[in-house]
Amino acid sequence: MLPLDGITVVALEQAVAAPFATRQLADLGARVIKVERPGTGDFARGYDETVRGMSSHFVWLNRSKESIALDVKDPGDAAVLRRLIARADVFVQNLAPGAAERLGLGAEALLADRPRLVVCAVSGYGTGGPYAHAKAYDLLVQCEAGAMSLTGTEREPAKIGIPVADIAAGMYAYTGILTALYERERTGRGGAFEVSMLEALGEWMGYPAYFTRYGGTVPPRSGAEHAAIAPYGPYRAADGTRIFLGVQNEREWAAFCARVLELPELANDPRFARNSARVAHRDALRARIEERFAGLAAEEIERRLAAARIAHGRLRDVAEFTAHPQLAARDRWRTVDSPVGPLEALLPPVTAAGREPRMDRIPALDEDRDRILAELAGTEGDMAG
Repeated sequence: MLPLDGITVVALEQAVAAPFATRQLADLGARVIKVERPGTGDFARGYDETVRGMSSHFVWLNRSKESIALDVKDPGDAAVLRRLIARADVFVQNLAPGAAERLGLGAEALLADRPRLVVCAVSGYGTGGPYAHAKAYDLLVQCEAGAMSLTGTEREPAKIGIPVADIAAGMYAYTGILTALYERERTGRGGAFEVSMLEALGEWMGYPAYFTRYGGTVPPRSGAEHAAIAPYGPYRAADGTRIFLGVQNEREWAAFCARVLELPELANDPRFARNSARVAHRDALRARIEERFAGLAAEEIERRLAAARIAHGRLRDVAEFTAHPQLAARDRWRTVDSPVGPLEALLPPVTAAGREPRMDRIPALDEDRDRILAELAGTEGDMAG
């Protein structure tokens, strides 16, 4: 038995943020009924065709869900949606601002009829304010939240390579729903809340926000290095392999000099004797480290780093990550069914002894229509079609 067995979620969702939230609910055993557009479905289905013809985004975000296609502007389909919501514990939507209210699916109207319902709205910028009706895609929110200003090189900002604004919003929607369900257990009442992508990513901007607001300067873009710690970033071995170091304190710095570089006197060089000095003399520090690394194979450097207990890692590409020995050793892959056959998927990151998360089929568009309508009708086949 999983924690959310018996919980039904109706999700009028598309793209990334809301589907990420509801997929995690499904991982925990919730029944998630995904409502999609007739004909095309969730537009994330068409982002690419790289997973044997399916979209990589859709495969990632939609396992263990049921799909029904409904035209929410059609009176008959709208009535089906309302009946689904009437039987649900949670309703999630990420429609354009104001659209849910125009369809009669606003939180106030829904809670008036079903006070135990949990209603979650995901949007780009939240209700009210000058950006309330602005289109919000991940790249644009990364820009508006200041995240892109911190990412890249000194010369050029860069988009973060994964959709962090969507992921942040999805995580807060997920935890918000869990919180609301827990509160319902205590009070007997549901409730409504909203999550905006800007404010979700804004929470993740906490350190640079405080640093800037009270320090008077913006943390500089520093590529793969840390703006305020050194040595912290990539250094080349003799074969060109980039090894990433993370030296966090003076004890580690001394051990790094003595046991990895075999230059114990470097720890007391006035240019490098404390972290702020190492940051100020970053170029000279890099030259000294790479001078020593130039005569060492990557495996020898890693051996010394491990022996000295210095944090380090190799730069892996995505294919190398999927083949990571740690994932294999911990048995983190499972097989998930889909319209294109079995696919490999990573287990969710929360590991509880004796509990296997739900890892069910990724649905084709409208795959579960007949069964869902039959449930609503109470007899097999009634209302189907």
